[in-house]
Amino acid sequence: MDYTPISPFMRPISHAHLRVVERPEASVLGRPVNKWELLRELSKAQAAFGVSERDLTVLQGLLSFFPDDALGGNTEMVVFPSNKAICERLNGMPCSTMRRHLARLVEAGLLMRRDSPNGKRYVRKRGEDRVAFGFDLSPLYCRAEEIARAAEAVREAEDRVRRLREVVSLMRRDLAALAEFGEEIQPGLGLWDQLSDTAALTARALRRKLSLEDLSAFRTELEILLDQARNVIDGPETEEMNTNDAHFERHHHNSNKESIDIEPALEKGGATAGSALDVDTGEPVADVEEPDTRRVPKIPLHLVIASCPSLKTFYQGDVRHWHQLFDAACHVRPAMGISVSAWEEAQRCMGPEQASIVVVAMLERFSDIRSPGGYLRALTSKAAAGEFSCGPMVMALIGRRSAA
Repeated sequence: MDYTPISPFMRPISHAHLRVVERPEASVLGRPVNKWELLRELSKAQAAFGVSERDLTVLQGLLSFFPDDALGGNTEMVVFPSNKAICERLNGMPCSTMRRHLARLVEAGLLMRRDSPNGKRYVRKRGEDRVAFGFDLSPLYCRAEEIARAAEAVREAEDRVRRLREVVSLMRRDLAALAEFGEEIQPGLGLWDQLSDTAALTARALRRKLSLEDLSAFRTELEILLDQARNVIDGPETEEMNTNDAHFERHHHNSNKESIDIEPALEKGGATAGSALDVDTGEPVADVEEPDTRRVPKIPLHLVIASCPSLKTFYQGDVRHWHQLFDAACHVRPAMGISVSAWEEAQRCMGPEQASIVVVAMLERFSDIRSPGGYLRALTSKAAAGEFSCGPMVMALIGRRSAA
């Protein structure tokens, strides 16, 4: 047909009709696009185009009247079903509802009316000439790339939300664990109640569908609280609190002339550092305090780092907290030839922090150790029997550096 009308039959014209212009022939004869894939992409990006699920249901019904699976090519993209046929295809949707959704699709620029002079929908053929009046699907086809970009943007946004939600969930779990751990090593501190309450509130909020902004706010709050907890648990204040115990372990090392440089152990038999004598018989009694592997080692972290300078050669990250020392030990452990089973057994018997100290201390004397894995297992056995402390091990390294 030589002329493309823009006004609908017996309906007022709107800006949506004025925006429809006859597109160049090249845009219609481009690459074919599968109509159902295009509909799925539009379903993902429906918010960007201001259409609803019901609008897309009506569009799906119209696409079903198009005989080919692909839009584009030389085929004219006009379908001309009656209102009754459309409603039957839509499982009996009321005609008034169907017309309302059609109007929204036209307003969104995804559909175009090509009404005949009398408003009927039909196709007329005369030789090779073919004229169709009905609903033109070419706007949907011409916006295929725009729809694909919008759908990809939606998927990327959903992926960001999903990844941030995972991070917040993991941070919440760490916060609850630190609150429990902190209550064990420093009971009565008000910070632990704050951490526990925040973890509970975050868990409750994660049951809902949160936006990216809400999740970012939760992450910021949790990061602040996690830093506070780490600073209290293994920061300078904890090191100050544990300095006296470290001094005691230094004295114990200096007074024991027969202790081994790299493999110190508590003395067997007699009155040990953890034993007491009966006031009547003079016999040793049971240990006063059992070793608690879950506690932070009674030695400042900065002394551990100062005694093991080789760690900086093999691990480039910062080590300012005990969890960072654990990461460093996990990093150097495979290169030292220590098996996973030996490493896990050491953590179970010594605790993660003390096992990490042993590994980095072994790294400092690596050239003197024939079998690092067997050596770690031997120290683990002593720790399981309550006969091992990592304090003298570190002090021996410090004394070795001072004498050098």
